[in-house]
Amino acid sequence: MSKIRVLDLSFNELKSEFARLNVDTYGSKIMLPKGSFYIVKIDSIASVSANVIKQQMLSNGGDAAVSKGSIDGSRKKTDCIIMGTEKQYQELIKKLRLQPWGLSEVSDKIKESLSRFNSKVSSLDLGNSKMSFGNRTRIMGIVNITPDSFSDGGRYLDSKSAIDQVYRLVDQGADIIDIGGESSRPGSSNVRVDEELKRVIPVIKKVRKRVKVPISIDTRKSEVAREALESGVDIVNDISSFGHDPKMAKVLAEYEAPVVLMHIKGTPKTMQRAPEYRNVISDIYEYFEKKISLAVARGIRRDKIIIDPGIGFGKRVEDNIEIVKRLREFKSLGRPIMIGLSRKSFIGDILKKSIDGRLYGSLGSYACAIINGADILRVHDVSETRDLVRVIDRIRR
Repeated sequence: MSKIRVLDLSFNELKSEFARLNVDTYGSKIMLPKGSFYIVKIDSIASVSANVIKQQMLSNGGDAAVSKGSIDGSRKKTDCIIMGTEKQYQELIKKLRLQPWGLSEVSDKIKESLSRFNSKVSSLDLGNSKMSFGNRTRIMGIVNITPDSFSDGGRYLDSKSAIDQVYRLVDQGADIIDIGGESSRPGSSNVRVDEELKRVIPVIKKVRKRVKVPISIDTRKSEVAREALESGVDIVNDISSFGHDPKMAKVLAEYEAPVVLMHIKGTPKTMQRAPEYRNVISDIYEYFEKKISLAVARGIRRDKIIIDPGIGFGKRVEDNIEIVKRLREFKSLGRPIMIGLSRKSFIGDILKKSIDGRLYGSLGSYACAIINGADILRVHDVSETRDLVRVIDRIRR
């Protein structure tokens, strides 16, 4: 009797199966779009538009879920969840372009989101070079020159120990080094500009002479970012996404510097005071749309932007877990995704272990993040993470 099994394949894996089966080239071109299924959500669309989308998808063999109030006329707006194959979306996009009520614009946005979601390789413009993503996961090694960071505070407070740690992480395989002079742990307070500069600039100037990998400065302050860029830094990692210092965007545009835009709810001092979300993924996605638009409006090119959903920055345990599970949804923004899970408190909550006992929990969460679309892992334990990345990339990428 013939063996029968259900296949769990990505588009590229299905394409490979067709090749093994020696499917006719023309037939493959017709069938492959039928084998790629997507769920697309539109937040708060006019009910009349949502109902048109639903009817069009039904006519194509797909479907769309809307609020029952949008059908009986009791609601003017609704969220809309569309379900269909790539082929069905192609037909939907064509039909919506002919419709009123702004549906032509919706059509373009659906097409753009699907295109970005399916993009296998993106890149970051570093000025003199480009870093590609998609073929392998990148590792960002953390060096905190602070007395009070939650994990390694005080270990690298003097310049020599910080410099030695940078060299150590590069030797272990870090693709990027992230240097910070201000703690962002929950409850932490601001550090004066002069103190932050005193901590980070001597280290940056020293290691820049020897280190060839990109260096990132973890700062919310435009003055620190400017001095760091003058000293040879390649990337600015602003956990506030311009919220702390409105002058930051101007500095980044002036230097044409790449930037990490991170989601945070509140400030490090207040962020863990009972954070709540309407929908954590939708809320963060909307935040990034606004911040990316702001960055572009202020002269920062889109290909200079990395996004970070901000694990632990104004998030509950269940929020952090949901973000890792659904990380791939941020692919529709079309930018590399960075995530920092290393030794975070939600891992301690799951394992009931202190910071020093969270290595394996960190590696497990990073494995899930890679599978779900992470491009850059921000870590303390570079050597161990490098082994993890090599194995998972070999299997997945």
